Amino acid sequence: MSVNKTKDKSRFTIWHGLTLAIFILFVVFIGYPLFLVLYKSVVVNDSIGLSNFVKFFERKFYWSTLVNSFKVTIVATLISVAIGLPLAYATRNVKIKFSGAVDLLCIVAYLSPPFIGAYAWIQLLGRNGFITKIINSLFGIQYNGIYGFAGIVLVFAMQSFPLVYLYVSGAMKNMDHSLNEAAESLGSSTWKRVRTIIVPLLVPSILASSLLVFMRVFSDFGTPMLIGEGYKTMPVLVYTQFMSELGGDASFAAALCVIVIGIIISLFFIQKYFAKKFNYSMTALKPIQPRQLTGAKNILVHALVYFTVFVASLPQLVVIYTSFLKSNGGQVFTKGFSLDSYRNIFANGEGFVIGNTYFIGIIAILIIVVLGVLISYMSERKPNALTGSLDTLSMLPYIIPGSVLGISFLFAFNDYPLLLSGTFLILVISFVVRRLAYTIRSSTAIIGQISPSMEEAAVSLGSSEMKSFRDVMLPMMMPGVISGALMSWITVISELSSSIILYTSKTKTLTVAIYTEVIRGNYGNAAAFSTILTLTSIISLLLFFKISGKKEISL
Repeated sequence: MSVNKTKDKSRFTIWHGLTLAIFILFVVFIGYPLFLVLYKSVVVNDSIGLSNFVKFFERKFYWSTLVNSFKVTIVATLISVAIGLPLAYATRNVKIKFSGAVDLLCIVAYLSPPFIGAYAWIQLLGRNGFITKIINSLFGIQYNGIYGFAGIVLVFAMQSFPLVYLYVSGAMKNMDHSLNEAAESLGSSTWKRVRTIIVPLLVPSILASSLLVFMRVFSDFGTPMLIGEGYKTMPVLVYTQFMSELGGDASFAAALCVIVIGIIISLFFIQKYFAKKFNYSMTALKPIQPRQLTGAKNILVHALVYFTVFVASLPQLVVIYTSFLKSNGGQVFTKGFSLDSYRNIFANGEGFVIGNTYFIGIIAILIIVVLGVLISYMSERKPNALTGSLDTLSMLPYIIPGSVLGISFLFAFNDYPLLLSGTFLILVISFVVRRLAYTIRSSTAIIGQISPSMEEAAVSLGSSEMKSFRDVMLPMMMPGVISGALMSWITVISELSSSIILYTSKTKTLTVAIYTEVIRGNYGNAAAFSTILTLTSIISLLLFFKISGKKEISL
């Protein structure tokens, strides 16, 4: 009997074939491009050396961008924690009216592309911004706007604190309130309980969310590109070196990519280390129940929560408002409201970018769903060395900056036999590898909740492994798969960093159109495109809540 089992295990099945096929795809579309980046970074004039790296660290103009990136990222992360932690504590401990709307607005603010926030803040606090004009007239000064370090930090902090809020808020759901009550009965003040009980228990979530914010801010290209002006960060340097109109230095750009990849991967492993080191399981026998405040305290808490969420949502409100202002060709606004900006984008022949975004996004999501389901199932139910490597490889494009991935794709697929540059396919592939991790994670989570005995019962009744997967597992996995796919969809349609490297005039997407319109000063057109993107994200989120039956997103 044991011999038969050994034969069964050694027999080559369809699952082995699928694993091998997907692994080859990952090697071609993830491993090969990243290897080329590493190769080109050390090859200068047909000789191998580290001259590109020496050049970077020898010249202050270059290495100062790395220092700038760390400055911006550290300050933005600290501010994000300083805002997100108190907001989570307030919403979990106090009954907040319309708390569901608060969560939804925070999620929308977090999932919106940061560069839209940058554009919106230019409208408010730029040199000719609405708030800037008020400040200058009231105080008789000449405020020159939020450009530079302060502006970049403002945009990143307002766009990133919702991530800290969502992480900490989720952790507080599993916190046992009896510990807090015991300290209170012993005479501990509210502040002391927060400092000695609540915050220490939240350290894993604070660290995890902080490191994710750090990685995201460090990798972002659009925001510092739009409002950084003289304050350059590392992703901007990578982009300008590769895309320079005077002839970019591809080899040096590759070296910059390697430096960024090294930093991001190091941060990722640090995040994994702290997540494991501070990981613990707590059963909330007595979960925290929000209490009803009265009087001035209730008004103050509500005011602080609503104001914080309002500021986070301000970019979306500004772009929607701006999109309905009367405009002259998308650049000059006149009094009154109209649909001029929406008419302009179609009159200028730019309406096709909406169809491109949906077309590329839908194809990418279909591929993501198929690959996500197969990889998560094989990792959980058919584990081996290859399935483990698939899970690891799928995370690499997720944590690596999109601009770096875009450059690696141009290195790899700009010549025969894999000439993909300039096509829709290269964008589809980049979106798939960038956002596959969402669906893999959600699918893996739901597979863990399904007992293997369900499949075993089907097989014992004569069903093949593939048939039991199709008829038993797949229907049970669908809620988690669809939830992950919707989250992947929202991030796919919001992708800029890789798109700005890979697009052509025919394959332009919404995010690229928004960015290029802002660069040209066509704020009305940019606002119209941004509104369409924002409404698409909101509708997708509402579908996520409806299909999954959840009221919040687990990160």
